[in-house]
Amino acid sequence: MAGAPAGGAETFFVDLVSALARTGLDQRIAIRADAARAKMLFDAGLAVGQLRFGGLFDLGTRRALRAAFESERPSIVQSWMSRATQHCPRTEAVRVGWLGGYYPPRVVRHCDHVVGVTPDIVRHLREGGFAEERCHYLPTFATAQPAAAVSRASLDTPEGVPLVLALGRLHGKKGLDVLLRALAKVRNAWLWIAGEGPLRAELTALCTSLGLDGRVRFLGWRTDREALLAACDVSVMPSRYEPFGTVMIETWAARRPLIAAAAAGPKGLVRDGIDALLVPIDDVDALAGALERVLGEPTLAAALAAEGFAVYQQRFTEAAVVRQYLDFYKRISA
Repeated sequence: MAGAPAGGAETFFVDLVSALARTGLDQRIAIRADAARAKMLFDAGLAVGQLRFGGLFDLGTRRALRAAFESERPSIVQSWMSRATQHCPRTEAVRVGWLGGYYPPRVVRHCDHVVGVTPDIVRHLREGGFAEERCHYLPTFATAQPAAAVSRASLDTPEGVPLVLALGRLHGKKGLDVLLRALAKVRNAWLWIAGEGPLRAELTALCTSLGLDGRVRFLGWRTDREALLAACDVSVMPSRYEPFGTVMIETWAARRPLIAAAAAGPKGLVRDGIDALLVPIDDVDALAGALERVLGEPTLAAALAAEGFAVYQQRFTEAAVVRQYLDFYKRISA
């Protein structure tokens, strides 16, 4: 995995390899140098190597991986996203690429098999020329570990106010500017935004211009997502672009109501009005209306949360997804 210090794919990578370790699967991990991620993996009992995974002229990473393949003799080599896949040297092992978005199929052309986290990403790969038997849908999962709610007082938020939560990078794709504009139309609601990214200054300035500084808290990147979800009244995913959206699964696992913009991932999974509310992308008024409905109708909020949790239990638990991965590895290595 050669991903950034923070992100959905990177978080799921740590979750999955840690869960696979608990089954006894023998793994060796190579990551882009990141002390915090290395510690999490080490604490999970995994052997971790940190490499540069740099630009075009980074020959050291490829040499180190080649040496590791020769000494370890793995049966399967799995690379996550495009950068790690491009740095992966040829090997006699079965090569698996993992994609969490609509990347050009050419980035995984040397892989024997490719995993997509949604059926639509698998369709995208097939349309890009991959044979059906080489493309596989394997979803992500979320843990439903009970967590004590984060103290609102610790984040300068009054008790009893309606609280909205957004989890994700501060990036244009995430549509957080739309959420801020919608919040300005909803009286008394407060917002926690948990994430970091290149738009921190821009979003902070927008918040000020909308007169929301008193009701919005930028929390930075957090590792206590379950505790944040336990504290909120509704989770919102206003993304303009979202191939899947692990936040959906995390929200359902936490038994919280979800509002999502109709990007590809949510649109393909959510049953509007049943397990979440879907709103059009970039529609400030529709998002504001959805917030007012969920925050103002406790019966609706409870029904959405209950149906979402049922979907999570059926399809997106750690046990269910890990079982699919182990079956997949057994098939392709036979």
